[in-house]
Amino acid sequence: MWSSVVNALLYFPTRSLDGTPSSVGLRYVDLDISTSDGQTLHGWWIPSPRRPAAAHVLFFHGNGGNISHRLVQARALADAGLDVLLFDYRGYGRSTGTPGEAGTYRDARAARAALLAQPGIGAAAVLYLGESLGGAVATELALAEPPAGLVLQSTFTSVRKMARLHYPVVPSALVPDAYPTLERIAHIRCPVLILHGDRDDIVPIGHGQALFAAAAGDKRLEIVRGAGHNDFVLAAGTAYGEMIAAWAREVVDSPLFGGPQ
Repeated sequence: MWSSVVNALLYFPTRSLDGTPSSVGLRYVDLDISTSDGQTLHGWWIPSPRRPAAAHVLFFHGNGGNISHRLVQARALADAGLDVLLFDYRGYGRSTGTPGEAGTYRDARAARAALLAQPGIGAAAVLYLGESLGGAVATELALAEPPAGLVLQSTFTSVRKMARLHYPVVPSALVPDAYPTLERIAHIRCPVLILHGDRDDIVPIGHGQALFAAAAGDKRLEIVRGAGHNDFVLAAGTAYGEMIAAWAREVVDSPLFGGPQ
């Protein structure tokens, strides 16, 4: 019972698409992605117009809307020289099924396989970029299938911590310890870039700071002044894509992380 209640409070999918990458001037390929449990995910493969690309980004969106609501992010990343694969979790957009924690993890694995199936893509130049809930999904995948780098944008430490903030009347003991990103990030061994807005009132900046403190190894924290949760990319402006691409070039090219020797 409680898992269904939590899911209703956690996932806010939108089925209809409000545009395609061509709406923002990007070339793309429509993808149908099969999961291990028989669902079909919808995705867009968007090669950067700047060749060669600095890296290939597997983008994990947040808990609301669908991939058509991430076109501004896709444009900024592509303009900065990054290839992008956007995909919808099960139950979002044109993807089949119903969202749930275990399902999002399966979806992440299927999307990674779809990215690596694109022509000329090598795992050594793949980045995972997750926004909000997507950061939690990306972190789980990074433990199983380490990328060249992990970017966490406006990501929370755990669902239980978020429930204490937004649903204080619900006893913590009744909230599943879902998406325990803070616990997992301590075991991540790839470089980590954490992005957070100092005016985020949905996932307060303390979550990003806690994740940064817990991360081991190579890590960086970028705080965007004046940015909230849903206007993060708008507040960051052109710096959004540029700072991710610059960091990507560092970690992909570094001998410490599989780059040129």
